[in-house]
Amino acid sequence: MTHKEHIRVGHLTFDCRISGNKENQLVILLHGWPETAFMWVNIMHDLAKLGFYCVAPNLRGYSSGAILKGKKNYTIDKLSQDVLDIAKAVGKQKFHLVGHDWGAVIGWKVVHDHSESILSWTALSVPHIQAFGYAIKNDPIQKKKSRYIRHFQTPFLPEMKIRKNDFELLRKLWKHSSKEEVEDYLSVFRRKGVLTASLNYYRANAKMFTDGVIGYIDVPTLFIWGEHDVAIGAVGVEQGHQYMKGYYRFVKLDAGHWLMQTKYNSVKEDICNHLLKFKV
Repeated sequence: MTHKEHIRVGHLTFDCRISGNKENQLVILLHGWPETAFMWVNIMHDLAKLGFYCVAPNLRGYSSGAILKGKKNYTIDKLSQDVLDIAKAVGKQKFHLVGHDWGAVIGWKVVHDHSESILSWTALSVPHIQAFGYAIKNDPIQKKKSRYIRHFQTPFLPEMKIRKNDFELLRKLWKHSSKEEVEDYLSVFRRKGVLTASLNYYRANAKMFTDGVIGYIDVPTLFIWGEHDVAIGAVGVEQGHQYMKGYYRFVKLDAGHWLMQTKYNSVKEDICNHLLKFKV
């Protein structure tokens, strides 16, 4: 279904899953926390059958050749630049972009700052960054849902809690994932430095949601959200619609946060249709 390749970008090397013919239009798929590129393997296979070339990297801090010390190496500017550099490394100037959770956060930044490079954008779970920030500041429900972000700001202690009993906390989050998927996740998070690197996404970008970093979006956008999402409430989602100035489709599902695992057929259909609609 997919094979693994190492893509070198400057001094970093990204562990990537690849599917499809390299001559076809590129789709880059960005995973969230606490997952890896493995979350995309099924849809990569389906997209490849439709004539797309799919690249899903293990992101900065998750790839064995891209684990850097210090939260300064995980700012949103660096994370978004990695996406553009990976596209350039495979010889593509324009591409489709798909992201879930932190992958969606990164994607919103890429799409806003580099719209000329993006053929279509699909965000799963996380709404427009500015809208999400509004909800964190103003909505009591979102404040409660986002408490974990504040907890993650503490050094060392979150790592100790998460590692306890061989990542028992994360295993509970992965209850909808296949055994093979969980084993892939564990193989990455057990590596030295990965857990802290992944938490540095939260630590390096704590002010991003409240300070405002992006504005209007004119790239063709599909946004899919589960109305029972444990981390993302309705206010941020509703606030996000106003920033969409181009083609925009919003899909609300009777689901939680883990859309690829729990609503695969529905999500697959929407993503495939969206990419085909904007296939050049």
